[in-house]
Amino acid sequence: MTRILVINPNSSAVVTQGLRDALAGFQGATFDCVDITESPATIMTEEDVARAGIRVAERIMADPGADAYVIACFSDPGLDLARSLTTKPVIGIQEAGILTALARADRFGIVALGPKSVPRHMRKMRTMGVMGRLAGELDLGGVSAEDAGHSDEVFARTVEIGMRLRDMGAGALVPGCAGFAPRKRALEAALGIVVIDPVQAACAMALGAVQP
Repeated sequence: MTRILVINPNSSAVVTQGLRDALAGFQGATFDCVDITESPATIMTEEDVARAGIRVAERIMADPGADAYVIACFSDPGLDLARSLTTKPVIGIQEAGILTALARADRFGIVALGPKSVPRHMRKMRTMGVMGRLAGELDLGGVSAEDAGHSDEVFARTVEIGMRLRDMGAGALVPGCAGFAPRKRALEAALGIVVIDPVQAACAMALGAVQP
């Protein structure tokens, strides 16, 4: 059976379980979801991303038997490093989520956990060449990855920001953290636009990449 290693670069078991739940309906592969206990519970700062990138690459190198790898953090920590260390597919959820949004709508918007994430996301989108189709990125002011998927207060704020992005022209919303996974359907119902779970998007790409 094809096995895809899905790495949550933070240490939150709650977030990792949310990934398992989001992927439960996928068929054609086993999705092995793991976290990194040495990391903080939320990847927030540039230092968090840099340290997580090394740990992600080490985790990938420690499991050469997987058929593909998914980095389940919206900052895609260690993506380029990991791709230099293996010939197998390595998919980051920011890239996958944005590319999937572009296939569903003319313009997209992003909800970030906090203000420190936005410049990092913008830098990545400039390298991807997609800024012309970005309606905007707004942040929640600084919330945890766990609360993104489980706090009713954070959900209400996410809906408010999603509505602002929709009014700015976003036809698809990409939640900017793997922790949002449990809220996809509820967000779609509240906003009336496409919501792309970047973890599902990345895993779909990984699955497609390893199909015979």
